[in-house]
Amino acid sequence: MIKVNAHLHTPNSFSAFGSIGQALDMAVAEGVKVVGINDFYSTAGYQEWADGCKVRGLYPLFNIELISLNEADQKAGVRVNDPGNPGRVYISGKGLSHPFKLAEPYASQLAEVVRESNSQVEAMCGKVNELLAEINAGFSVSFEWIKNDLANGLIRERHLAKAIRLKVYEYCNNNPLDIRILFHKLFGEKELKSEVADHAGVENEIRANLLKAGGGALVPEDPKAFLPMQTVCEIIVAGGGIPTYPFLADDAKGGYTDFEGDLERVTEQLTERGFHSVEFITTRNGVELLEKYASYLHEQGFVVTFGSEHNTPAMEPIELFARNSTPLTERLIQINYEGACVVAAHQHLVAQGLRGYVDANGQADRSKRAEFIKLGKELIENL
Repeated sequence: MIKVNAHLHTPNSFSAFGSIGQALDMAVAEGVKVVGINDFYSTAGYQEWADGCKVRGLYPLFNIELISLNEADQKAGVRVNDPGNPGRVYISGKGLSHPFKLAEPYASQLAEVVRESNSQVEAMCGKVNELLAEINAGFSVSFEWIKNDLANGLIRERHLAKAIRLKVYEYCNNNPLDIRILFHKLFGEKELKSEVADHAGVENEIRANLLKAGGGALVPEDPKAFLPMQTVCEIIVAGGGIPTYPFLADDAKGGYTDFEGDLERVTEQLTERGFHSVEFITTRNGVELLEKYASYLHEQGFVVTFGSEHNTPAMEPIELFARNSTPLTERLIQINYEGACVVAAHQHLVAQGLRGYVDANGQADRSKRAEFIKLGKELIENL
């Protein structure tokens, strides 16, 4: 069966990959034929993704990810798919138009969210420099350097964590003992737990100790950084895409968010909220749970896709696995492939100005899913 990874972040948001080319080369090496770019707030990588896929014989999917707010869930204290923030809802858009175009007022709304996000990171960078001055670190972190050298348009908290690590290592001449001593001071007398060579682990500790709740450089996010859930769905539809709900599903301890714990109820609620497509980041979940949730949603007519994200410093395979590197079952591979076929067919039609899987209001006729699977298979297999 054809392997698919429908959710991959690139350096246009934040990524384990040093370049789009690296991601696509890995896909080729691992036999993954269908690959979906899925950056936060950005479609800047679409052309490079398309060109890179073409020369490598890969089939590209054009996606996006945004963070929204559902005020009703927030007021009710309901955790949706962000376990730490009630009411906050991550939403992906699948199969957007390429070349990408977005009419007003949606283009301005999206640009404003990016500005707010960048402003928050800039403010945190300022606080980091205050902390560095307090401990007489001997250096500071330039936000302009982060913007120009480490990021590409969108600047995220992870860029700041990476910048701090790079500057600490540079100042300490990569001496492990000196690095540990400096982080001990910067973390308020807390020890660095990760090995110095574990860059992903170190950057996660930087985020936890400095940039998250309780951290000395935390700057609370402005509510303006989050558009209403319905507005985000409208932006995705206006950009030619299919609004898609990303499941967290079971965590390592077998827990669920308030919204996702009851499979039948969440399936009904997602339909009521206008979602006809869902996705899973498979490394988060046990394979049995993944098969239970994905199979049920597939049977209820949802488009179901899987991805790996790669939006942390940790490098993982492009080929998809469940938690603990457990291989996906044939059933899961088939469900993912059929979902990707629907997305491929949708973006193919939308690019020609035709109606895709969802209409201008984001509504889908689920009875037509099989037709889109058939068209998508032809497109992918005749690449």
